[in-house]
Amino acid sequence: MRHRVLGGTGMEVSPYCLGTMMFGSVGNRDHDDCVRITHAALDAGINFVDTADMYSAGESETIVGKALKGRRDDVVLATKVYFPMGDGPNRGGGSRRWIVHEVEESLRRLQTDRIDLYQVHRRDHTTDIEETLSALTDLVRQGKIRAFGCSTFPSDEVVEAHHVAERRGLMRFRTEQPPYSLLARGVERHVLPVVQRLGMGALTWSPLASGFLTGRYRKGQALDLSTGRPTLNPNRFDPSSPLTAAKLEAVEKLVDVAAEAGCTLPELAVAFPLAHPAVTSVIIGPRTMEQLQNTLAGASVALDDAVLDRIDEIVPPGTDVYPPDGAWTPPSLTEQARRRRPAAARSAA
Repeated sequence: MRHRVLGGTGMEVSPYCLGTMMFGSVGNRDHDDCVRITHAALDAGINFVDTADMYSAGESETIVGKALKGRRDDVVLATKVYFPMGDGPNRGGGSRRWIVHEVEESLRRLQTDRIDLYQVHRRDHTTDIEETLSALTDLVRQGKIRAFGCSTFPSDEVVEAHHVAERRGLMRFRTEQPPYSLLARGVERHVLPVVQRLGMGALTWSPLASGFLTGRYRKGQALDLSTGRPTLNPNRFDPSSPLTAAKLEAVEKLVDVAAEAGCTLPELAVAFPLAHPAVTSVIIGPRTMEQLQNTLAGASVALDDAVLDRIDEIVPPGTDVYPPDGAWTPPSLTEQARRRRPAAARSAA
């Protein structure tokens, strides 16, 4: 397994990052099996593990903590903070109050004294970004985290955070974690170029597009909504949805590309983001040992220009076949009051 430097931090990480969202109650409930999967990934040369406090309500971090006993020094460990962890108005977000509290909880669950990369899972618009950056900077100086990054931030928010850090003498985001796949290439338009210009690392997630690039879901075949990802969010797999139809149409063409390239569709999907010069690592999220082994089998796949050209014809650069699952939508789009003047002030005269 090769290594790439993570966002100028000097930490070298494998191009595959073991994502653990499927460890715990929402995926694999067998802790011992998840530990075995983690050990198999490490034995294969993966030295980068990503989790989050909210994955299975902290259970994923607990499993990762068990798995890294005796191997912690060999791993670059990343986790995230933002989403609510229980009831109450102050048990989530990007405030200093919550970050300082929750980092201690993550350290406890992970059974470690430091986190190598602590990421803000989403942008919190109720908190000034200076407040968030200040709290994270203090955690670095205290030795509780080594570096920090953001996840699924739009490009303008990334730039704003860097400007604030520079003006206020604070440390800056070193990484961004955006969704990126053969079916969701929107980040190529702004996010990845900004990451490159600012010298950040990019850890991309959902390379299999929530399962649509596994080959399990094909045009003209009945969709099994009783197992796997469809059980978590059936709307994403609605057979009557035009978005579902568009995904399946693109998948049929990409299956042919994979065959021409001499690899499987999942291997094509995981290799694709690694071809982009801004991408440091692609997060793979196996639920089973078989899924991990299948992914590792494609580690040597390198897509040549002819294959990438064919992909560009099917899904043009910078475009999305569907809005990436879990991607952040700015309040300027979700809140009507931000894009509609009061009724009495809308006319020109």
